[in-house]
Amino acid sequence: MNKTIALMGLLLVLCGLCLPAGAQEQKEAPKETGLAIVKLSVCHVREKPDYTSQMITEGLMGMPVRVLDHKDWYQIQLPDDYVGWVHRTSIKKVSAQEMARWNKAPKVVVTAHYGVVYAQPSTASQTLSDVVAGDRFRYLARTARFWKVAFPDNRVGYLLHEVADLESHWRAHVKHDAQSIIATAKTLLGVPYLWAGLSSKGMDCSGFVRNVLFMHDIIIPRDAGPQSRVGRRIDIADDFGNLLPGDLVFFGRAATDSTRERVSHVAIYMGKKRFIHSLGYVQIGSFDPRDKLYDRYNTGRLLFATRFLPYLDKAPQIITIPNCPYYKETFK
Repeated sequence: MNKTIALMGLLLVLCGLCLPAGAQEQKEAPKETGLAIVKLSVCHVREKPDYTSQMITEGLMGMPVRVLDHKDWYQIQLPDDYVGWVHRTSIKKVSAQEMARWNKAPKVVVTAHYGVVYAQPSTASQTLSDVVAGDRFRYLARTARFWKVAFPDNRVGYLLHEVADLESHWRAHVKHDAQSIIATAKTLLGVPYLWAGLSSKGMDCSGFVRNVLFMHDIIIPRDAGPQSRVGRRIDIADDFGNLLPGDLVFFGRAATDSTRERVSHVAIYMGKKRFIHSLGYVQIGSFDPRDKLYDRYNTGRLLFATRFLPYLDKAPQIITIPNCPYYKETFK
């Protein structure tokens, strides 16, 4: 009996030695879950935990995220439910209590496309960070020219009044109508296309839509495909008469007998057969052959439109930021 037990023990040891090293390490390193806050002006989220891996989306300063896994990098889930990997220097890990305090605290939101945080209330002082529209900081005080703010990692700096606003004041005045959204979209004209980008530093097509709406306190899905499945689908009339400004228009490959419909591009409809989108750079195109901005290529791959504004806060994937679970004190 003792010899049998000893032999079994030897076999178990040998089997363990035969396992790949990675398999043993993975077994010994359980997933780490938790919460974190983005602490860079723009946080690059990658497909795999490596700088050479392609970027798939971005997070913005002050954005609450969920930590799903931790190796040398962190796997996070963003408020639009997108999942990817970020370097540990991009985020600040926090407890549930710290997250509740962050979400509850008064904020300053960046409203200009670009700006700078200074170490002192002077533009001659050392810069601490750049900022882009949608970045958020904890409000500390107001001086004659500056907002005194705290980063998610508790660094303190100063933002000029003209590049930011107290979030409560901004939220009370931000509009959700089509013309206001289109006006914001037009302020980004000329910004270069960037695959997976969604900040004023560069945006892909769906990142452009996501960013413009985020600047109006609205969160929708990140990619064109999921964006096309929220709101009410509209089959576009030949004269475009059934579209309204603010509708989203989608492009790609129509379904055939052997292939499914494939959405690969999105734009915001402006009215009068014009649309604004990011392709090469943010630009305006037209479906009208008589228009100087006529876009033959995109007209040829136009699929359908969706109307989402009437469903704001009435559908789970078209919500204002205060109604997003990530921004609530109860987020865990």
